[in-house]
Amino acid sequence: MARQVDVCNGDADGLCALVQWRLHEPQVAASLVTGLKRDIELLDRVQAARGDSVLVCDLSMRRNRRALMRLLDAGVRVRYFDHHEAGDIPLHPLLEAHIDVASDVCTSLLVDRYLGGKFRAWALVGAFGDNLTNAADELATGLGLGAEDRRRLRTLGEAINYNAYGDSEQDVYIAPAQLYRILLRYREPQALLEHEPLAQELAARRQDDLRQAVALTPYWTGAQADVYLLPDAPWSRRVIGTLGNELARARPRRAHAVLKATGAGDFVVSVRAPLAAPGGAAALCRLFGGGGRAGAAGIDHLPAPDLARFIRAFSVVRWGDARTAAG
Repeated sequence: MARQVDVCNGDADGLCALVQWRLHEPQVAASLVTGLKRDIELLDRVQAARGDSVLVCDLSMRRNRRALMRLLDAGVRVRYFDHHEAGDIPLHPLLEAHIDVASDVCTSLLVDRYLGGKFRAWALVGAFGDNLTNAADELATGLGLGAEDRRRLRTLGEAINYNAYGDSEQDVYIAPAQLYRILLRYREPQALLEHEPLAQELAARRQDDLRQAVALTPYWTGAQADVYLLPDAPWSRRVIGTLGNELARARPRRAHAVLKATGAGDFVVSVRAPLAAPGGAAALCRLFGGGGRAGAAGIDHLPAPDLARFIRAFSVVRWGDARTAAG
């Protein structure tokens, strides 16, 4: 019997994209493969055979290309939604790819586009969580949502996104797979907010962690960018992405890099291009073995001796140019 496997990033964008699809096309027997924010190469975990189907949401095709080709060559049908830089997209009869790397697009919005806005409120939650506030607000206007509804959906998206950051599931409040099952109970996120204390609990924990982060001063400041260094602690592992988004919104004409020390003697890096010029982040991070999208990207392992080299490269990025890391 053919099997269905759903694969998604465990952040707000990935989970909300998958929630939309499964509300549209329920599949009780589908198995789920997900993980924390930096668990990118999730297709490596998928075992499927000829006739099976795999749905992928919010995972870099570049980082998963080898596993993707393994599945396609085995006769597995793959539907792929993503907004990260993909490289060359394979031409294969079993691959249906919906890839858009525009700076104002996320995977939740791609699924929303495909479904014709059928579950648009969930797309807004994903977009707010992915820091695409302008795009989310524009769609919210089309739904006739007032300021308070937008605030609540934004808080929910940011809380879900915050929950995806950590070195292990012990760092986060709830495992992404368990969180997904809760989200999927509700056709509208407003109903979830009415019936589940989870959103408020996550938002409160996010604010507690963020208060510690915003008290830090920059490690390095340049003409158009700032670098922050976080210690290796549970709160910093959870808040690294949130801090990057908060800094980007507070200073939309500046770029920000948030680095967290690890016990292994290297750094995890989260980069945000200026919101006023959302391009260049992925190109910069690829120079150091990372990746992402034009406006927001990251590096999983930056050796400590490379810190000065990273800051030099960061300081000369031509922000707004998605193709070029340095000027």
